[in-house]
Order: sequence, then C-alpha cells, then structure tokens
Amino acid sequence: MTCGNLLCGCIGLVMTLRGDLVMASWLIGLALVLDFGDGFVARLVHVSGPFGKELDSLADMVTFGALPATMMFQLGWFQGLGSISYIAFLIAVLSALRLAKFNLDTRQSESFIGLPTPANTMIIAALPLMERYQPQFNAIWKNDIVWGILVAFSFMLVAELPLFALKFKSFGWAENKTKFLFLMASVLLLLFLQFAAVPIIIGLYILVSLIFNE
Repeated sequence: MTCGNLLCGCIGLVMTLRGDLVMASWLIGLALVLDFGDGFVARLVHVSGPFGKELDSLADMVTFGALPATMMFQLGWFQGLGSISYIAFLIAVLSALRLAKFNLDTRQSESFIGLPTPANTMIIAALPLMERYQPQFNAIWKNDIVWGILVAFSFMLVAELPLFALKFKSFGWAENKTKFLFLMASVLLLLFLQFAAVPIIIGLYILVSLIFNE
C-alpha cells in the first residue's frame, strides 16, 4: 500500500508535466486512501516498525512533497507568473523538512506538531478539481494572491502548531468527541460544497486543534 502511494505520486508527476492536473489530483486522492490505509493495516496486523515508517516518509516526499510543489508551479505558470512560479518548490523543501522532523520528533507519536504533508497537499489537489467541476468558484481562488497565500501557507508544515491526529485508540464518544464532531462537520461540508470544502476543512482542522488541543 505504501508503494502504491509512491506509484500514485510518480504517475501524478507525469500527469502534471503533461498538463493534466485533474488526473494528478485524482491520483493524490487515491494516494491519500493508501497512505491512511497502510498505517491502519500495519497496526491491525501488528507489523508496524521503523522500516515501514521510513518507507512511508519516502513515499510521502514524492506524493505529498514533490507532486504538490510541481502542481503549484504549473498553476502559477498557467496564470502567467513566469519565473515567480519557481517559488512553488518551497513546498517540496518544507515537506522534506517536515517529514524528517516527524521521523525524529518523539512528541508526534499521538498528535502532530505542524501541518501534515497530506493535509497541505489536499488543498492544492482541490484546485484543479474545482476548476473542472465547480467553475463558479474560479473567481475566488484563481488569482495571484491566492497562489502566494497557498505557498506561504506551506510554512505551517514546519511551524510549532499542535494539531490532533485522527487516530482512535477506542471509539468512545467522551474521549473522541472533538474528532467525531470534526469528522461530522467535514462530511457536511463535503456534501454541500464538494471540492470547495477541502480548504475550509483544513482551516477548520487547524482552528479546532488550536482551540481544543488535548
């Protein structure tokens, strides 16, 4: 499953360089399922270990580091930003720093310090899908300011922000109330706003974490 995540990232890079950002976004969606699933399956069958953790980070660097950076570069280039578009590769650099930090930071066994790379990538992947399937939102996000904000937003990858992880030791309401409420709100937002809900959900995730950090 982890190698499947990596494969999605590699093919997504090819699609991006060919200008098919929509297909790249769908591949990111599949990679997200595999990335979540590999950890869940590893814990379920008790085969988690340092090898899997390192392999997971290497795969994530491609799918949730190099790929979103290249997508942002393409989006900036298409918008006529020229050489400024190369700033998008800060996303890859910051993702590498975030993943290296995560592997060594013992504080992040049950929660996160800094925005996870998949969360940052989800925002970027939502943009081509919004352009294709929800063009009514193009006037909101398709401008140079938003492009710059999204690149700057990636600095949250290495920020000292305490964020909760969607890991469940049990499924009791009392100990998981914040997570359940967040998931329910996310489902409702997706039902009503579809792809446009993704940036809102990530923003809500950060806000809820900061307010109700356990």
